[in-house]
Amino acid sequence: MELRHLRHFVALAEERNFTRAAARELIVQSGLSSSVRALEKTLGTVLFVRGTRPVRLTVEGEALLPAARHALEAAEAARQVVHDVKGVLTGQLRIGALQNSQHLVPLASWLAEFARAHPGLDITLQQLAALPMLQMVAEAELDCALVSAVPGRTADLQVIPLAAEPLLLACRSDHPLADAESLTLDMLDGERFVETRPEWANRIQVDAAFTAAGLTRRITCEVTEWAMVLDLVSAGLGIAFVPKGVDPGAEPRSADGGLRLIPVTGVHLERRIDLVLPKGHAASPGARRFAEHIRRMRTAR
Repeated sequence: MELRHLRHFVALAEERNFTRAAARELIVQSGLSSSVRALEKTLGTVLFVRGTRPVRLTVEGEALLPAARHALEAAEAARQVVHDVKGVLTGQLRIGALQNSQHLVPLASWLAEFARAHPGLDITLQQLAALPMLQMVAEAELDCALVSAVPGRTADLQVIPLAAEPLLLACRSDHPLADAESLTLDMLDGERFVETRPEWANRIQVDAAFTAAGLTRRITCEVTEWAMVLDLVSAGLGIAFVPKGVDPGAEPRSADGGLRLIPVTGVHLERRIDLVLPKGHAASPGARRFAEHIRRMRTAR
C-alpha cells in the first residue's frame, strides 16, 4: 500500500468529485482513477460506488477513511521529525586545525558562534601537521580540518580555500643574505636550514621547489613550532622559510632577535589555509553545517 494511493483516496472521499480531487492532487483525472483502482486491488475490495454523483464511499471505503487519514498524518509527522532533527545538531564535531593561523582565519570566533548556535553539539579541536590531519579526515577520524591542502592527498575530499600568505625567508641580521631586498631560490643553494617536520605542508612545498630547481640545502634540525623556528634562526643555527604572518608587521625588516624577513622571487611559495571535509553526504552533518557557517561568516565580513 503506497502513501500516494491513500492520499488520492482521501482526496476523492473528501471532494466527492474526480475532477476536483485530481486538481487538488495536481494530477490528471485518469491518474487519480488509476491510483484509486490500484488501492482497491491491493485491499481486494471496492471503495467507491461507481456512477454516482457526488461520488459515494462503499461501507469498506467508509471504514478505511479514518485509518487512511491517520496514516497520512503519521507519515507527515515522521517527515517533520526528520526535518527537525536535520536542523538540530547533536553528538560530536571533531575538527583539526593548523597552529598560528588565527591571523588568517578567525577560527576561535567561528567556533564560538557555531557552538552557541548548536548547544547540543560537543566540539573537539586538535592541532596537528597537515598530512596526519588530511589522513584523519579521509579515514573519518576527524570530521573536518582547517589545513593546507597537499596536492595528491585530497582525493574524495572537498577543499574550500579560506586564506593564503607568502612564505618569507628568515635570517639573522648579520647573515650574508640579510642585506638583500629580495632573494631567488638559487641564492639559497647549499644553505643550512631550520625546518618543520616532513609532514608539514610548507615543508613539502619547499622540498618540492628545491628538488624541481635541482638545488640542495642542509637541514640542521626539525621542530614543530614556528616560535622555535624563529628562536633557532635568531640563535644562528640556520635560515628558514616562515609564513608572513608569523612575525607581526610582516614586511622585510629587523625583528625580534635581530631577524630579517625577506621575500623570495621566481617561485611561488605560500602557506594556505583550506577547510577540508569529505565530499557530499560522506561528510558528517556537523561538518557540512560548519562549512556552511564558515561561508556565511566570511560573506558577512
